[in-house]
Amino acid sequence: MTEQVEIPFRVGQAFDIHATSPDPDRRLVLGGVVFDDATGLAGHSDADVVAHVCTDAILSAAGLGDIGQMFPDTDPDLAGADSIELLRKAATAARSAGWRVANIDCSVVLDAPKLAPVKDLMQKKLSEAVGAPVTVTGRRTEGIGALGRGEGVAAWAVALVAR
Repeated sequence: MTEQVEIPFRVGQAFDIHATSPDPDRRLVLGGVVFDDATGLAGHSDADVVAHVCTDAILSAAGLGDIGQMFPDTDPDLAGADSIELLRKAATAARSAGWRVANIDCSVVLDAPKLAPVKDLMQKKLSEAVGAPVTVTGRRTEGIGALGRGEGVAAWAVALVAR
């Protein structure tokens, strides 16, 4: 039997996608920023796909399961929940498990709205919730597929945690 060596860091990778909501009153929230002139996303919480994917990446890296396990969409108390607060709770859980988040990098795929004008604010909100740097990059589809038609938003994230 081989001896297990404790590695002082771990990486978690995550993907999430949310369809647009048919509810005309649903607000679009990405990275904690509200986009007033855009169609909101479907979801049990505020459907912030950026915060969700960062949450999942942290939980994965820390070996704490996933967002659905920690914050199930069957929990009525989480209906309309602020996903930045869920992200904050996931980062706290990782710290309680002996890990600190070193950084998160997130790519968001959508053609509209443009993220560049609010990217710094998104990164600030996400970084404050996590307690570590979070970078966000927007990726365009150039009109290809369901995301190009504005039928949803997808995001990927990678988190590094350290002992």
